[in-house]
Amino acid sequence: MKKIILLLTLITLVFSSMPVNEAVAKSKYKKISVSATAYNELGRTATGFDYRKHPTAKAIAVDPRVIPLGSKVYVPGYGYAIARDVGGRIKGKIIDVHFKTRKQAIKWGRKKVKIRIYRK
Repeated sequence: MKKIILLLTLITLVFSSMPVNEAVAKSKYKKISVSATAYNELGRTATGFDYRKHPTAKAIAVDPRVIPLGSKVYVPGYGYAIARDVGGRIKGKIIDVHFKTRKQAIKWGRKKVKIRIYRK
């Protein structure tokens, strides 16, 4: 009986000293407000992704100092995308959303959105 109590006490001590699950302790994503513009190009991105091979891929251009390249991002009204590109005018909290056609890009225009950036 003493062995069982000792074992239960040991198990309790081990589990009580373990850190809380990181997924619960930390947010799974970071929210930021950005100005979102749109573009349509068929070529290679800064990360080497080829839009000619994947013209319907959802991708965004970012300032890598704000959003790391390769990050998964949720953009309201666009959906989930990967930060695959950079741009000369993409500085700070600005993103450029990729569309397959010029008409779609013009329809998007420029808007303020609150995006979620997921960890790589």
